[in-house]
Amino acid sequence: MKPPFFPRPSGRAALVPSVLAADFACLKGSLAPIKKLADWVQVDVMDGHFVPNISFGPGIVPFVAAASGLPVDAHLMVEEPGRFLAAFAAAGARLITVHAEAKLAGACVKKIKAMGLGAGLALRPGTPLKLVLPHLRDLDLILIMTVEPGFGGQAFMPEMLPKVKAARKLIDASGRGIWLQADGGINARTAEAAAGAGADSLVIGSALFSAENPAAFLRGLRKRL
Repeated sequence: MKPPFFPRPSGRAALVPSVLAADFACLKGSLAPIKKLADWVQVDVMDGHFVPNISFGPGIVPFVAAASGLPVDAHLMVEEPGRFLAAFAAAGARLITVHAEAKLAGACVKKIKAMGLGAGLALRPGTPLKLVLPHLRDLDLILIMTVEPGFGGQAFMPEMLPKVKAARKLIDASGRGIWLQADGGINARTAEAAAGAGADSLVIGSALFSAENPAAFLRGLRKRL
């Protein structure tokens, strides 16, 4: 069975678990509590060059999709994302997010769209929002990193909230259905701050998978948002 398609913005906040923080000794059990509670799942792909860490290849995507029953977003924190697009598409990713700072990012966005997938563009904390402007008509998601990418469990950077607000204004002015995602240090408190600034997609890693009851954590966060 093919994984479900990537959803369009609906007016409610999307909760997106990052499997980087999941228990890989029992991935199926770790992801079971999020079924029917999350909107899609993010796989953080790191190459050890663009960021100083190494994580997953495309082979993880089918397992995450099967264990969660949710669409998978491959967040490519890699120097040359163009080398990996076909492999992640073939593995079943429904959204592929590349970084604006990576090589040929614009060409990658167009290729992702040509493959019939959702296309995301991510910005590191120090990258100006204006870099999304040439690609706005092709994007399904803009990701504002609220930590320096590369490692889970970092503290949320509140100085990124004005950037989130500016991105919200940009998306609203475009008239397009583009998700605005915040990723990094998201917990119950910072999720409300990010959503208040205009983010409608929140990536949750350590706070979710370290919770005593991950399902209750998601339900509670859904209520607050």
